[in-house]
Amino acid sequence: MTIVLVVEDDPGIRDAVAYSLGRDGYEVLTAEDGMAGLDLARERKPDAVVLDVMLPRMSGLDVCRILRAETPVPILLLTARDSEADRVQGLELGADDYLTKPFSMRELRARVASLIRRDALSRAAGPRTAPVVEHAPLRVGALEVDETTHEARLNGAIMPLRPREFALLVYFMRHPGQALSRGQILEEVWGITFMGETRTVDVHVRWLREKIEEDPANPTMIQTVRSIGYRFVA
Repeated sequence: MTIVLVVEDDPGIRDAVAYSLGRDGYEVLTAEDGMAGLDLARERKPDAVVLDVMLPRMSGLDVCRILRAETPVPILLLTARDSEADRVQGLELGADDYLTKPFSMRELRARVASLIRRDALSRAAGPRTAPVVEHAPLRVGALEVDETTHEARLNGAIMPLRPREFALLVYFMRHPGQALSRGQILEEVWGITFMGETRTVDVHVRWLREKIEEDPANPTMIQTVRSIGYRFVA
């Protein structure tokens, strides 16, 4: 039976989530704090984890970081925070998706099912055995990106990019002049399809602009395409 671990300190939310997922046929494990959740995940090795961000004893973000270092288990974050940075941090730490409270049980069930289904398809495909391909560095003016060494340079100086920022920059540079939607960027760069908010793309674009644009407030390289997304102008 597919096992889902729910780590939530609010007993009302925890019981409601456990009940709903149980009705879908999952074996549901529950924990009320981060330490207990981490121990239970290590012991029972669930097929998916529903993880609250604000937890006693150990935060959900710390649990996410540790779990991601130990296992590829799909992780869905639950957060009551309004800050985009908090949600983006969870994704950077390896979470696969997130829901902002309050949420509907129908949406949570759909997202959990989607995560489990994608993970099962990935496992069925088996490990990737293709040889590593060395790419020629990408260059646009004073900007150079080397995928082989995973380095990005501006005017010869290495830029300290987060992993997702680097992947986003590579994607932009490989699709110059194209109008790229936020959903398309999420699917290609993050590797997953979000069923709701796509603001995480905007946050990463803002961070990237601050590092590669002469005037981030008036960008010339990563341009906004109204009502669609972004375009990289070489």
